[in-house]
Formats: sequence, C-alpha cells, structure tokens
Amino acid sequence: MNNIKVFVLMAGLTGLVVAIGQAVGGGSGAIMGLLMAAGMNLFMYWGSSSMVLRSYNAQVVTEREAPELYAMVDRLRQRAGLPMPTVAIAPHDQPNAFATGRNPEHSVVCVTEGLMRMLSTDELEGVVAHELAHIKNRDMLLQTIAATMAGAIGNIAQFALFFGGRGDDDEGANPAVAIALMIIGPIIGMVIQFAISRQREFKADAVGAEICGRPISLANALLRLESGARRIPMQVSPNAAPLAIVNPLAAFSMRGVSKWFSTHPPTDERVAALRALAG
Repeated sequence: MNNIKVFVLMAGLTGLVVAIGQAVGGGSGAIMGLLMAAGMNLFMYWGSSSMVLRSYNAQVVTEREAPELYAMVDRLRQRAGLPMPTVAIAPHDQPNAFATGRNPEHSVVCVTEGLMRMLSTDELEGVVAHELAHIKNRDMLLQTIAATMAGAIGNIAQFALFFGGRGDDDEGANPAVAIALMIIGPIIGMVIQFAISRQREFKADAVGAEICGRPISLANALLRLESGARRIPMQVSPNAAPLAIVNPLAAFSMRGVSKWFSTHPPTDERVAALRALAG
C-alpha cells in the first residue's frame, strides 16, 4: 500500500510538471525546467554523503574507534542483505540518526553521541535498522527524483516569464499566469514532495522493524528521540535536517494543514503503526 501511495504521488507530481509546462512553457519550457532541476539535484545526489556529514559535523569512525556500534551496523546490514556502509558519529547531544549516499555501495549511517548515550541496545538497533531500511529502499534516489520534479515546476514558470514561454508558433505565456504559477506551483510541488517523504518514513519504519525483529524497540526509540529533540537543540542546516529519523528542527506533532508541510509523519502515528506490526 505504501508503494502504491508513493506511485500515485509521483504520478501526480509528474502530471503537474507536464501540465504547467504545457500551460506556460510549451514543450521546450517543460524540458528546460526539468533539465535545470535535474542538473542541480544530480549534483546534490552524487555529493550528498560528504555534504551531509559536513552539515552535521560528523566524523567517519573505524571498527577500532567504535567497535560496538560498528559491530551492530555490520550485524544488521547482513540481515538486510546490504554491503557494509560507512559508519559515522556526529558530536551532538540530541539523540538522532540519519542515512545518506547515492546507492547501497556508497552509503553512510550516522548516529549522534546523544543517541548512543540515551538509548538502550535494543532501541539503538531499531534506529540503525530504520536507517539501513532507507538505504535498502533506495530512498535517497527516490527523494532526488521527487525534488527534481518539484524544482522543475518553478523553473518552468520562470522560463515562461523571462523568455516568453511556449513554442515559436504559439502565443507567449500570459505573464500574470506565469507569476501565479511561480508562486503556487512550487508550493503544490513541495506539498507532494513532502507527502512522498512521509510515506518513505513509514516504509523505513516497517522495513527497519523487520530487519531488527523488534517493532516495539523502534517505537520506543522514536518516542525517546522526539522527546530529546524537543528538549535539546541541534545546529544543523535546514537542507540536511529532513534526513534525520526525527526532524531535529521540527520535532513536534503536526496536524491539519501544517502536517502537509512536514517531511516526517507525526511520531504518534509512526508508533501506532509499529505497535500494529508487533501485534
């Protein structure tokens, strides 16, 4: 069901790009917008690991430097059928973790110092398994595609506004329509992109629970992480924050319209889904 929802959302995002491209940019506008967005996001995709690690001030560790953490990641990645990722630790008191990398062969699992101090072994395994699930599900690639589509929407409208839009044989784009789409289009694209992100968090929770074999441990960890994120601030780039298992800059339950602009589902919904899996 999660995969179906993501497919529908991606189809809707693609349809929105095509519709706006045809409305204000014509075929050339749609292609130009996609190429511009793809170029920017491809750069981020290939260099994501190093950039995210710098954003969290994280350091790669060896088996000798963090033997227990390294052994845990190694044991769980074997259960997941993954190659050994790079292991890193971020010097933050807030309990949190993230995974990044363009593919399983170039992946990174990073945890904060606060996470290792505050969680039990079972809870820590649940968090690590969640991050390995993101790698197994290739969520970095999916999110890059979604970001490319969402970014293309604004690029198409700008192309139409500044270069006249549409083809040589068609009338130029209406400036008022182009301006309106420059404002509204990216918002709609962002809402769909965030909805995809929320679905992938649910998916990573489910697959992570399967990897570690204890859904309740992951559920308990999520509750601890949200509580810790509320109490302990973390200095991190807003662009890198959504990668964390609990958004370090938005660690609170979101309801109603505000939920549409969250990259993570409410923690109580995630916990309820995990408890249902355990049942």
